[in-house]
Amino acid sequence: MRPETRYARSGDANIAYQVVGEGPLDLVLVPGFVSHVEVAWEEPNLAHFLTRLASFSRLIVFDKRGTGMSDPTTSVPTIEERMDDIRAVMDSAGSSRAAMFGVSEGGTLSLLFAHRYPERAQALVLYGSWARRLVGPDYPWGLQADELEGFLGGMGRAWATGEWWDEGHPSPFDDERHRKWWARYLRMAASPAMAQAVIRMNTQMDLRNLLSEITVPTLILHRAGDRWIEVGHARYMAEHIPGATYVELPGEDHRPWLGDVESILTHVEVFVSGRKHRPKRRATLGTDALSQREREVALLASRGETAAAIAKRLFLSERTVETHLANAYTKLGVSSKVELASRAQELGI
Repeated sequence: MRPETRYARSGDANIAYQVVGEGPLDLVLVPGFVSHVEVAWEEPNLAHFLTRLASFSRLIVFDKRGTGMSDPTTSVPTIEERMDDIRAVMDSAGSSRAAMFGVSEGGTLSLLFAHRYPERAQALVLYGSWARRLVGPDYPWGLQADELEGFLGGMGRAWATGEWWDEGHPSPFDDERHRKWWARYLRMAASPAMAQAVIRMNTQMDLRNLLSEITVPTLILHRAGDRWIEVGHARYMAEHIPGATYVELPGEDHRPWLGDVESILTHVEVFVSGRKHRPKRRATLGTDALSQREREVALLASRGETAAAIAKRLFLSERTVETHLANAYTKLGVSSKVELASRAQELGI
């Protein structure tokens, strides 16, 4: 059952949010530049990501004003309005203090919120984020100012086809099914013009002078090969936020629900809760019984890749791939690749 969507009143705007899970701590997920709290649950990988966060927290997710199911706007919301939206959602959800988990632009907004309201931020987790979006003095990461319009001009492809800004190096996890969902997600979340306006606003932000004033315990996660927000942004923040914990992860996917998701989730769980939940009895059947490698192999096989192609992609032998597939078939209760492909969405692969 998908969670109920509720609304918080923030000034003259209604902000859509959901509460998932009953864990001992509140965790506010601050999304990237656009989001849609209901369409998110249609993608199995993202649904798994959210469910896993809710397994150790009371997870609060929301759509920023002007995006998703929150009230539309005729202009880009100010940073002050966006911070107040977080406060309003927390108040409506009965959360006086929460850990903030900011993804991409959401990390930057979480930084500002923790700086402005440290009494309401229990901890701060930044994934794939930044303190400044453009190249600047003593800051060699990001876009050049004169590259911005050309960059924004290519964004429309994503709304039409789901094509990501991958510089010609598509992720093996971003298959046709995921791209179709991603295009729908973007179209439901915001218009291309609104998304472009948000990114233009982001390029005007420079939070470097605030980093040394952050007093909230901070975890910074970033994939080393991220092609959307290069890793130098994260290294800079880690050097300038007092006492920050920095974890650099392998991988190229910017979207955290693709690729090696479990490593991200484990680091978040341990940081905000102090422990990793280990079930007393491991599942022996179903998707939860799959190892990380079995899940990866099953995912690629369900998308039609041969054992040889999977072996080449994952740097394994064909025999190892076939062993992982056999184990996955047993745990998932399927008898062939055809059945695996036809039931992939039902199984949550």
